[in-house]
Amino acid sequence: SAEDVPISIGVIFDVSGSMKDRLPTARDAATQFFKTGNPEDEYFMITFSDRAEVTSDFTTDITRLQNQLMFTQAKGMTALYDSVYKGLVKLKDGNHPKKALLLITDGEDNRSRYTFNNVKDFVKEQDVQIYSIGIVGDSSSTLGSGRTGRALIEQFSEMTGGKAFFPDSVYELEDICTKIALELKNQYVIGYRSTNTTKDGKWRKIRVEVNHKALPHLTVRYKEGYYAADAGSHVN
Repeated sequence: SAEDVPISIGVIFDVSGSMKDRLPTARDAATQFFKTGNPEDEYFMITFSDRAEVTSDFTTDITRLQNQLMFTQAKGMTALYDSVYKGLVKLKDGNHPKKALLLITDGEDNRSRYTFNNVKDFVKEQDVQIYSIGIVGDSSSTLGSGRTGRALIEQFSEMTGGKAFFPDSVYELEDICTKIALELKNQYVIGYRSTNTTKDGKWRKIRVEVNHKALPHLTVRYKEGYYAADAGSHVN
């Protein structure tokens, strides 16, 4: 099936010290994204520096969110992993079945109590797409774990069937946000029944391929797998 449905969206916004020179660009990205929604979409916002904080609860009033952004200042360290984890938990309170996170950051982390692997495992359990706008100067932005900021942002997005974008200038933001909005609103839902009926609670990898000789350059983004039910659970 393919349909346009309202979405519950969490905006995860980096206000740490490493974003000081990039904060105006990040604000522009969030503002452009809010303009792409429809009146039924609901948003919440988490800002993070030394810690992740819910600065706006679920609302359909984008003016409220935009005003909140105007008073943000960049300072402190960066709890990126904690903010993504907090956003995933918060999304469970959303009113709509379809859920997504928009992560706006430079990809650095030097403060979180959760590790990258903690968050990666938690992401895999959720039915949430993560889209990212990486405000990175270049690919040399490093993390404590040795990953580049760009690579980490891409990994969070790709494992959920989302996508990461890295604008070279503010002039690209409107087009990027429009692309994200279109992808969120125009997606196919494909169902299947697994031949493996074992209820062992293990991670099951999946792969979706396009077999279309007339359109050889099509690409597919999808969630990389799911956890099977265990013997004590009931899954529809």
